[in-house]
Amino acid sequence: MGDVAAKIKIMPESVDTDLAELKEKLKNVIPAGAELHGDIVEEPIAFGLKALIVTLIVNDEEGGTEAVEEAFTKIPGVENVQVIEAYRI
Repeated sequence: MGDVAAKIKIMPESVDTDLAELKEKLKNVIPAGAELHGDIVEEPIAFGLKALIVTLIVNDEEGGTEAVEEAFTKIPGVENVQVIEAYRI
């Protein structure tokens, strides 16, 4: 088995959400078997709202990003979590 690189988009609840704090919370809940790859990037959406793009390396096994998605969804201030890209490396 190999690894999978996954890009995950995290939408904050509002433009007032502290993105620096949210980034730290995201880093702290990454489960075992997943590893942050690079920096967490801010992506402008509209009207001052920015999404966070997280790139992770996860094991290529069943349910690969599910644990990460669940962990991110439970963070206060997170509105939505979506895998936008995944590919084998």
